[in-house]
Amino acid sequence: MAIDTKISYWTQTTQAAPLAVFRVLFGLLMCVSMIRFWWNGWIEKLYLQPQFFFSYYGFEWVKPLGAYTYLIFLICGISAFFVALGYKYRIAIVVFFLSFTYIELMDKTTYLNHYYFVSLVSFLLIFLPAQVTASIDAVKHPQLAYSHVPRWTIDSLKLMMGIVYFYAGLAKLNSDWLLNAMPLKIWLPGSYDLPLLGYWLQQTWVHYAMSWVGVLYDLSVPFLLLFAPTRWLGYALVVVFHLLTRLLFPIGMFPYLMIACTLIFFSPQLHERLLAWGGHWLHWLKPNTESNRIWALDQNSFWLKVKVNLVIVFFALQLTIPFRYLCYPGELFWTEEGFRFSWRVMLMEKAGATNFKIVNRDTGHRFYVDNQEFLSPFQEKQMSFQPDFILEYAHFLKAYFEAKGIENVEVYAESFVALNGRKSQPYIDPTVDLGREKESFRSKHWILPFGDEIKGL
Repeated sequence: MAIDTKISYWTQTTQAAPLAVFRVLFGLLMCVSMIRFWWNGWIEKLYLQPQFFFSYYGFEWVKPLGAYTYLIFLICGISAFFVALGYKYRIAIVVFFLSFTYIELMDKTTYLNHYYFVSLVSFLLIFLPAQVTASIDAVKHPQLAYSHVPRWTIDSLKLMMGIVYFYAGLAKLNSDWLLNAMPLKIWLPGSYDLPLLGYWLQQTWVHYAMSWVGVLYDLSVPFLLLFAPTRWLGYALVVVFHLLTRLLFPIGMFPYLMIACTLIFFSPQLHERLLAWGGHWLHWLKPNTESNRIWALDQNSFWLKVKVNLVIVFFALQLTIPFRYLCYPGELFWTEEGFRFSWRVMLMEKAGATNFKIVNRDTGHRFYVDNQEFLSPFQEKQMSFQPDFILEYAHFLKAYFEAKGIENVEVYAESFVALNGRKSQPYIDPTVDLGREKESFRSKHWILPFGDEIKGL
């Protein structure tokens, strides 16, 4: 009986309109994001001007392609636009996922949680029938048009949104955020010139209030959106929260992306009205409500089983990856081992100064490196307090100076880091030759202990 219930969920259907609205808004915002990136000159600044790029472990082969990097952004922007149109959707969403993820892997200096979110959602969309209504594909090929889709295809997007919010809330359950109002106590006074808000942002009680409200918001908003009686309240909170964060912090398109994506929680009828309204100007946006055709694979089909199992594995990873930090010793905010890809959004203010000493093991001759000779200011800032950046840069320096003819090069880091308003502390063991240390998933023994304690998750 239990098995029958499980099977019946995977074969339940609902209107396809929410998937179509999600596809249109997601595609348009990503297209605008690519144009914005190009328009502001960030492609040249971030991917053409630097002579060194920091890589993700295992993806060292992904690098900017010189002037051809513009072509990657062009392909990404066009594919996002095709996703919005629902034109050649299957090809477009695969190309968008690959090109966008390639862009994000080119230099981890630019890592942001919402870039990671975009890669995950675009990967998920590969397996969802988001083009079966309100799309050019559905208009040109009526045999591919459907009014209904499996319920799990829409629920999977809701679950993805819920994970982002809820895990972001869990990450805020720590003593720095709740008991010290850090790092908002550092950041908010900087917005003193905002009309109406500037004065209040200087008040300590406001820093505490916003910290606690932030936790309650993240932990509760997925559930407010999930249930009909509280859905509009939850969405109003989403709009206010994200517009406020857009006002206070330079976080780009993320607020608009979340405001658009959380519409997925609303009823199919609302989405059909939105598509019908848009269909007055663009005929292909009209929802396919009259055919009453259901997009569904036979529950015994091989492809349905493949898709369902891939989605299950995908979410199992999403639920467990944020907790991988438990496998490492030490304070997470200090070591950052397991910090990325865990929805820890704007939780710490970290600053450092890291200098590198090059030593000839045979002669004892030594000198210090001018980091500005190799890194952009943005790269140097990020490198100065993140251990994997420090190690990769040390390897680069070793190879660079060995190529210059210096033999038996040793690389030592002298690093001091300040975390969430604390005094600067020694960060890297200055006696360890980082040139000999290897990158791996093992804990980095050469990170010095944190001289304080942060309690919580």
